[in-house]
Amino acid sequence: MPAPFPPTDGLPSCAAVEAITTDEAYANGIAVLADALSLVMFPVAAWAGGALIGRELESGTAQLAWTQSVSPLRWLTAKLAAPAALLTAGTGGFVLLNDWARGDGNPNLVGDWYDPDAFVSTGPVAVGYALAGLALGALAGLVWRRALPAAGMALAASLLLHSVLERYRENLWPAVTRTEAGSLELPRSAFQIAWADTPRHGVLLTRATFHPESHFWPLQYVETGLLLAVAGTATAAAFLLLARRLP
Repeated sequence: MPAPFPPTDGLPSCAAVEAITTDEAYANGIAVLADALSLVMFPVAAWAGGALIGRELESGTAQLAWTQSVSPLRWLTAKLAAPAALLTAGTGGFVLLNDWARGDGNPNLVGDWYDPDAFVSTGPVAVGYALAGLALGALAGLVWRRALPAAGMALAASLLLHSVLERYRENLWPAVTRTEAGSLELPRSAFQIAWADTPRHGVLLTRATFHPESHFWPLQYVETGLLLAVAGTATAAAFLLLARRLP
């Protein structure tokens, strides 16, 4: 007489399969949100350069507004103030949502704190990138005064800024160096910068340079400050350029 149920020896239980599927969906959701926050400056810069500023200058809409009761400097202030407030609130809200979703989750699911996407999407750096993209786009729009070239140049400038900061992020705060005889094991949360094994007098010395997890906030603050400095400089340059072009 056949068994009422198929054999399950060696197969995962339904509960285990459900847990794996849930973990995978959770990790994918976190990854999508982190990707969106870490890349936010690129569409913002292209939109600001092409649509917000470049297209209005190219089509003459801006010049028409200047002949009315709106001065060019007030026009640019209005063009930047509202998007800056919305980007700050929106990006900050998504960062808080990402922090809440990550919680104290397993790094295998949510990523280590120093992973590029995880780092940008869990602190004020994301807001800094969004504002820098807006300012770079506005400046590109005023320089090129045409939608497509301005969008392209804004995208290129934001890509360069993003690449440079990601490449040199480890140098934004002094790292910790530890030297021990024999083997040295760093915690999973350590952001490893350099590693060297050197034999000396028959003893193997291991030297590791790394950022502990406690360096997360200093790195965040320094990078955010640099981004805000870029945003402020680009904004000031945009106003100066607009003022010089006025009759």
